[in-house]
Amino acid sequence: MAKPLSDREIVLGLLMDITEHDVYSHIALGNVLSKYQYLDKKERAFITRVTEGTLEHLIELDYILNQFSKVKVKKMKPVIRNILRSAVYQLKYMDSVPDSAVCNEAVKLAVKKGFAPLKGFVNGVLRSAARGIDAVEYPSGPVEALSIRYSMPEWILKKWLEEYDRETVEMMLADFQKEKPLTIRCNTSRCQPAELEARLEKEGVQAVGHPYLSYACRITGYDYLGDLESFREGLFAVQDVSSMLVGDIADPKPGDYIIDVCAAPGGKSIHLADRLAGTGHVEARDLTEYKTALIRENIDRMGMENISAVQMDASVQDASSVSKADIVIADLPCSGLGVLGKKTDLKYRVTEKQLEELVRLQRSILDVVCSYVKPGGVLIYSTCTINRTENQENVKWFLADHPDFAPEQMKESLCAELQSAVGEDGCLQLLPGVHDSDGFFIARLRKKGSA
Repeated sequence: MAKPLSDREIVLGLLMDITEHDVYSHIALGNVLSKYQYLDKKERAFITRVTEGTLEHLIELDYILNQFSKVKVKKMKPVIRNILRSAVYQLKYMDSVPDSAVCNEAVKLAVKKGFAPLKGFVNGVLRSAARGIDAVEYPSGPVEALSIRYSMPEWILKKWLEEYDRETVEMMLADFQKEKPLTIRCNTSRCQPAELEARLEKEGVQAVGHPYLSYACRITGYDYLGDLESFREGLFAVQDVSSMLVGDIADPKPGDYIIDVCAAPGGKSIHLADRLAGTGHVEARDLTEYKTALIRENIDRMGMENISAVQMDASVQDASSVSKADIVIADLPCSGLGVLGKKTDLKYRVTEKQLEELVRLQRSILDVVCSYVKPGGVLIYSTCTINRTENQENVKWFLADHPDFAPEQMKESLCAELQSAVGEDGCLQLLPGVHDSDGFFIARLRKKGSA
């Protein structure tokens, strides 16, 4: 099949969709890689790396461009801006690509996209950058320096520096920019971890067990997950260990009824159904039919029968669920600032105002869904962020507003390496770079009384 677009043209299309049309990067890239799954593995890897790398280093790339261009980045035409960004990323971070090729291909792409009059501008900026990129001086201010070096908005840095020491913040920032293997969870209802690893090796995939959980491992050497028979058969799910820990900390018992109120795409719900070993039932809920369809798709692939997907608004009380659930999972919408290594464009999208709105939404949903927990049951509150306002402060607020709940110890559910990550408040806060996982927060809250 003939490829209608060059690799760099595909990258440009992705960057335009993400930066100009507000398409989320993981969705845009996933759609493109699915569309062009017939491409050579090296081509797909190039598209992925340049797209993700450009987004990861966006603030730094714009800073560099502004040192070599009389027209500042913000005033450039969007197509030219994104051609130059991706080119500078290649110049700085991809030694395998000759500087001359980067410049020439960028000029060709500008012409192809209808900007022939600007080919001299593109060529001049990039050749100047190629000669001087290693000599660019970065700001010396403590916040501005971190912002440029790690492409993190200053307001986020200021917030983190108020909550964590500088060394911890730098560890997190460095970790976000590291390339990491994909983490998967073994579907123990269909096979055991050793069997899965052996099966993956037969498919040419390298699998290494994760130190935190016996049923988790990291994989490399694959191209497209959909090509793996083991994936199509539902032998594993893509899931970070931080998310898997929700299932361990929830600790369901045979026959439990579990409600997951914001479940898409269903990773935690399906994990809990797996832990129930064919008993009980998990009701995985989410706001839209699109999201519940994603859950159903994963349920079908994983072969689970003790779970259902239901379209439901978590912020509106379901009277029929009051005091019915042994466990309620409230993994709520959040800023996502703990998973910036995977969804890097989130840091450019979220604002301080949105953060405040998210906290209000989280509290509103918690107010509703806590009523679903039966006396003696458990509420798990979790987020994939590292901000105290969305995490510890929400728990403090909840316990003050709902004295019928109390925090419950979770250290016994964790490996030795993670027990120190449990704070004095009994909550687990995982930090990227500090822990071998995404940034994630989990609180286990027990409702007083007995069923």
